[in-house]
Amino acid sequence: MEEIKTDIALKPDLTPLEKLKGPQINNIVGMSRNELQRSLKNIEPRPKSLKMRENQIWSWIYQKGIKTFDHMTNISKEYRENLKKTFAIERLKIEKKQISIDGTRKYLLQLKDGNQIEAVYIPEKNRGTLCISSQVGCTLNCSFCFTGTQKLVRNLDAADIVGQILVVRDDLNEWPYNGMPKDRKRKISNIVMMGMGEPLYNFDSVRNALHIVMDNEGIALSKKRITLSTSGVVPEIERAGNEIGCLLAISFHATTDAVRNTLVPINKKWNIDTLLTALRTYPTLSNSQRITFEYVMLKDVNDSDADAKRLVKLIAGIPAKINLIPFNPWPGSPYERSTKKRIASFAEIVNRAGYASPVRSPRGEDIMAACGQLKSESFKIKNARCKI
Repeated sequence: MEEIKTDIALKPDLTPLEKLKGPQINNIVGMSRNELQRSLKNIEPRPKSLKMRENQIWSWIYQKGIKTFDHMTNISKEYRENLKKTFAIERLKIEKKQISIDGTRKYLLQLKDGNQIEAVYIPEKNRGTLCISSQVGCTLNCSFCFTGTQKLVRNLDAADIVGQILVVRDDLNEWPYNGMPKDRKRKISNIVMMGMGEPLYNFDSVRNALHIVMDNEGIALSKKRITLSTSGVVPEIERAGNEIGCLLAISFHATTDAVRNTLVPINKKWNIDTLLTALRTYPTLSNSQRITFEYVMLKDVNDSDADAKRLVKLIAGIPAKINLIPFNPWPGSPYERSTKKRIASFAEIVNRAGYASPVRSPRGEDIMAACGQLKSESFKIKNARCKI
């Protein structure tokens, strides 16, 4: 999406409709702390109180999950009324919720402009993982991925990304009113940016949203509990390490450029060697922050013993683990899932080389919520000025 830069001095006059609407109401969800503090300057007459107000509002929204300013009981009624004139606390709308026989929940979420995205919550014995999206649609056209069959509509903004977490916490009844009990575990303990879209093609919004998620006085998830998955946007990888610092996963899926060019077409721009060179210098790379290589197992395409041996040679020296993902079929998909025997043989070779290679159990297949199966029916909605 092309960014249009406009000189503030040349900003056009408000339309008649905009004048009737009065002052602009901004969604407070997704604002950075700096943006919030700048906006509060128009309300708070005492500069020394700005930080206190910022912390109070931040805590109510991201720790307690309130949906209205009226619930901010440690803020005066007059101040709350002023907040209402400037801000709104907007949630995404759950258009449809499906619950799998294994407990996985898939959410079709409607954005303010009418577009839709999907998010998936995966409950496990010792943790709960929420898979969230970064774009409406995708540009990568990975041939094994259902999402890749949907054209890119737009990037999500920080409010759209954080909003997925808020609305799922609403649905799970997870908000810790009056403080999280010490004996209660989070239902959402991990976040993975593995939903619709390529996160590093929407870098600024993803970074800003994850800073909110990692804020210790807000949602407060450690960077080691957040994983960003990329297909290999090489120029943004180092920047992700420096400006976000969360765990990194690579949608790898092949051991030769010839095969990866078909499975993950971005490889034609940044090939395997270029990608691995960038990964070897990832700023937070260590034994405690290993890179995850995601590898979908496709029958007779990338699942041979020779592929497994090439894989461990390619990533030699990189602190890593390899997630083996049995292919999750979708309508019209051109691939088949590798057999259990073939996957086991592949995993054994990787394990013998010293790499952990867990085989991911497909979750939510009965509701099309498994890895690579997310898709919405959004189409490109053109912005048009209203006329009266």
